[in-house]
Amino acid sequence: MDQEIERSKVPEVTAVFWFIKVLATTLGETGGDAVSMSMNLGYAVSSLIFIGIFVVAMVAQIAVKKFHPFLYWLVVIATTTAGTTIADFADRSLGVGYPGGALLLFALLMASLAVWYWSAGSISVDTVSTPKIERFYWVAILFSQTLGTALGDWMADTNRLGYEGGAMVFAVGLVLIAGAYFFTSISRTLLFWAAFILTRPLGATLGDLLDKPLDHGGLAFSRFSASAILVIVIIACVALLPQRDGVHAGKQATDVPV
Repeated sequence: MDQEIERSKVPEVTAVFWFIKVLATTLGETGGDAVSMSMNLGYAVSSLIFIGIFVVAMVAQIAVKKFHPFLYWLVVIATTTAGTTIADFADRSLGVGYPGGALLLFALLMASLAVWYWSAGSISVDTVSTPKIERFYWVAILFSQTLGTALGDWMADTNRLGYEGGAMVFAVGLVLIAGAYFFTSISRTLLFWAAFILTRPLGATLGDLLDKPLDHGGLAFSRFSASAILVIVIIACVALLPQRDGVHAGKQATDVPV
């Protein structure tokens, strides 16, 4: 007897998914900095604004019955802009520094994944088809985006690699993860979350490369113009590049439940 096929509320993980994800995380860096720094609202106020946008977008995403590309990527962008300002608030306003902020956010991410696993028996994105699982998914996404921001700033600012060097380090890390995906039997779930975390600091360093001054290793685009360009490119990609919702058979995950 064939298993019932359930449609996922998140897109199939393909090269298109990762390409738009990097664009979205780059926008998160420029957009978050535009509000917190260029508009001089500060990290705390900006974080509250973006968390509010995230909650509204997430509620709308959970309420719909099927995958809607524009709504899904709106929530991702909300998590990445919120992640930018939250990480900056933890690293700078709270005075814990980049190592302390990264460790704090890593602990929060691991805790959110542990609670998800304890409740559902899996943290695979193939299972995101119910409101309960989707709430776990988006909380983990928010923490992973915030952690990625802290890692990107830590690498670029304190290890003296600069934004180009930091982007190169995370790009190499993603290449290694891709190699593990194609040539090893390492859990696809583990590789997905590792790649999701690393694409955020890659986007963060690319965003900093775009909008930081020339004497700080950037290209000196204004944060608003860089953000506007990225918004246009993301809209075009979501509208034109093929995406479809993921599927999984009944309650059976396609990967080991980790």
